[in-house]
Amino acid sequence: MIEPGDAVVEDRGAPTLEEVARAAGVSRSTVSRVINELPGVSGRSREAVTRAIESLGYVPNEAARSLVTRRTNSVALVVSEPGDRVFGDPFFAGVLRGIHAGLSGSRRQLVLMLMAEDDDGEQLEKYLSSGHVDGALVVSMHGDDPLPHRLAAAGLPVVAGGRPLSGSGVPYVDADNFTGGLLAARHLVATGRTRIATIAGPGDMAVGIDRLVGWRRGMSEARLAADAVAHSDFSVDGGAAAMAELLERQPGLDAVFAAADIIAVGALRELSARGLRVPEDVAVVGFDDSVLATSVTPRLTTVRQPVEELGRTMTWRLLAQLAGEPHLPPSILLPTELVVRESTPPVA
Repeated sequence: MIEPGDAVVEDRGAPTLEEVARAAGVSRSTVSRVINELPGVSGRSREAVTRAIESLGYVPNEAARSLVTRRTNSVALVVSEPGDRVFGDPFFAGVLRGIHAGLSGSRRQLVLMLMAEDDDGEQLEKYLSSGHVDGALVVSMHGDDPLPHRLAAAGLPVVAGGRPLSGSGVPYVDADNFTGGLLAARHLVATGRTRIATIAGPGDMAVGIDRLVGWRRGMSEARLAADAVAHSDFSVDGGAAAMAELLERQPGLDAVFAAADIIAVGALRELSARGLRVPEDVAVVGFDDSVLATSVTPRLTTVRQPVEELGRTMTWRLLAQLAGEPHLPPSILLPTELVVRESTPPVA
């Protein structure tokens, strides 16, 4: 209830585009061009509009803005794996943290899209190519996955996480998996082990191939046999099954390089079930340096790849492309390094 003498403050509502134009001394269309980051505005007018927006507290209508710019302010993270694999592997959590950090301050939202088991990618491609997102980050590609190439051919900016086997020309960011596999092999050789096996990743993924080739290079350097190879998907059960296979084929093996920490956890489980001690009987090296590496006993010697930096760099590369930045690199390779813990003995 308003009493006599009380001051009455008129609620004028949110400032309008016209009010910004009047305050800046420019036309409504000029204000619109500044807000939507379009060319054709002098530096003086742009500065005047910016000051007017700040002083009036004007907030642009994002829906109207997207109609002008034809941008959604959203980017998609496409993971070519089923949900249980994605949410059970710390690798994806690390990539997601990096992407989230990379998007910070960009005013863009992230849309997470997982590949359904009964989807050949057609539905994903249709959705992503229909103007729902401004660009896409694609990770965990298998085989000659055509999705990144098809999206790029449709005009959607795309950055892949990991080297595409298809050689499609899509820009990508990856860790130096070859050198990581080589470091693991050299370390096991340096500890005096001579019957060294590997549990390689999937043969239809560049990450599995590159780490295996690096390990083979290390075996060749040491003039050791490189025939003790079993493949696994990126799962604990897969690692345990592959370890069992290797022990049946090579009962005297004394070391194993697992292509991921999650695979190494399965290998440790199988070794323990057979009464084999780590590292006394079998030394184990993983890959990733994920939270799993320090949550098992013994703690895992592993090759560290900068997973969060992978996500951040992918995001930077995509945003730079969206901003029209010239001369962007077609590929970026991030370094890997060995982290020594208790699952391998001291260097001989």
